Amino acid sequence: MKVGILAGGLGSRLAEETETRPKPMVEIGGKPILWHIMKHYATYGMKDFVIALGYKGEYIKKYMVDYCSLDGHLKVDLKAGQVEQHGGSKPDWTLELIETGLKTQTGGRIKRLAPYLGKETFMLTWGDGVSNINLNDLLAFHKSHGKLATLTAVRPPARFGHLQLEGDQITEFTEKPQIGEGWINGAFFVLEPKVFDYIDEDSTHWEKEPLERLAADGQLMAYKHNSFWQCMDTIREKKLLEGLWESGKAPWKTWED
Repeated sequence: MKVGILAGGLGSRLAEETETRPKPMVEIGGKPILWHIMKHYATYGMKDFVIALGYKGEYIKKYMVDYCSLDGHLKVDLKAGQVEQHGGSKPDWTLELIETGLKTQTGGRIKRLAPYLGKETFMLTWGDGVSNINLNDLLAFHKSHGKLATLTAVRPPARFGHLQLEGDQITEFTEKPQIGEGWINGAFFVLEPKVFDYIDEDSTHWEKEPLERLAADGQLMAYKHNSFWQCMDTIREKKLLEGLWESGKAPWKTWED
């Protein structure tokens, strides 16, 4: 199964990090968040990626081309002009890196991936969020209802600690829990190729007309994920993810080293 990843946005809310590189290449634990997302999919055997490039897409291309040599050991014969690589990680992934335009919106980027995603069910996510979602269960849910689109509904993380009060007395304090009320779009979609018909042009925002029309047509279902999910829109969120990784207890790390 192919996995589409949108990695072309400007990342303006994370400008401290994205002036020189695209947001999916901002690092958590020394690896781009894009790498973390791909590792999660690969854990479930989904290793065929189609990545939509835009803002500073050349940064992602260079990283992927250099990945094997940068991760392992090198023997360089300067006289002969030969480089021999050994050791390091060589994941059995296939990547198609597709230029989808600098100003193209999310819907437009998805439609531009259509020729590369084929005519079968495919996964789709953003290049800036991690989760411990069970992708096999997500796919089984999608197949069970027979609709065109499934999005993962998540509880938004709270910015501040939660207080339970009785009068002026605090009876319960929970540090930054997932909010109990309401659901939001956490991406991690499963989609059928007919969803491309719901996207009109490059300026189309996937989160607006296409999802609204899919919902109106009864073709959009929600897979409820009650466990960990976190996007990386701000420096605060980057530091949160970095802290979880450094603790050795990153919830989204579903793979073995």
